[in-house]
Amino acid sequence: MDVAGYSVEAVAQALPGREVRVYPALLSTESDALAWARAGATEGSVVLADYQASPRGRAGLEWTVVPGVTTAFSLILRPPLSSEKEGWLYTVATCGLADALGSGTTIEWPDEVRRHGQRAAAVGVHAELGPQGVAWAVVNVIVLRPERSRIGLVAGIVESIERRYTSAPEAVLDDYLRRLETIDRHVRAHLIPMGPGGPRVMGRAVGSLMDGALVLHTERGNRVAVRPQNLGLLEDAAQPSGEPSSD
Repeated sequence: MDVAGYSVEAVAQALPGREVRVYPALLSTESDALAWARAGATEGSVVLADYQASPRGRAGLEWTVVPGVTTAFSLILRPPLSSEKEGWLYTVATCGLADALGSGTTIEWPDEVRRHGQRAAAVGVHAELGPQGVAWAVVNVIVLRPERSRIGLVAGIVESIERRYTSAPEAVLDDYLRRLETIDRHVRAHLIPMGPGGPRVMGRAVGSLMDGALVLHTERGNRVAVRPQNLGLLEDAAQPSGEPSSD
């Protein structure tokens, strides 16, 4: 049976041994996955839809899904993470997504994968916190211009994210930093809540941490860690006068 662009049988074959929901259209796969996770969905469950009316990424940023073209879905995880490390899921997810998209990919902190300088894909993470840490999480994925079968791509991305998710964090961070385009750039981070008077941090990006945070070296010589779950917008900023180039 086909569900508006997806063959249910092909999806089941590509993602064996896991619970999968396939829809022709939804408000968003995230909203369905959130409700399913709260109701006890098992780790590794996937929600897939050909069309989403209101898909959202990190910090509620609007995504656009083109039926029959865009690949977008949600993955449910139940990670053994403390509340302080929920942002690590952004590192895991973007690294796994870059793996699945193959050579020529780089990462833009905290949520984008790029190919040849162009935005190719992105992730968004919603983590539900409990007394023991992260109770469960929903990872939303979008690939703008898939270069192979959408069903095969979903299977490859899910497997890659789960592989990184269960790998040694040090190895994941090393590979992540190797791909991270944001390092050495001067950036301005607008934090949540957004607005004219909202908090902002500006500095040169010098690293990333085991909690997913981007480390900025400010003009005053301080190092500030910006967590992905607290970020509204990251933009390039002018290099302060008098500061030597990193070239």
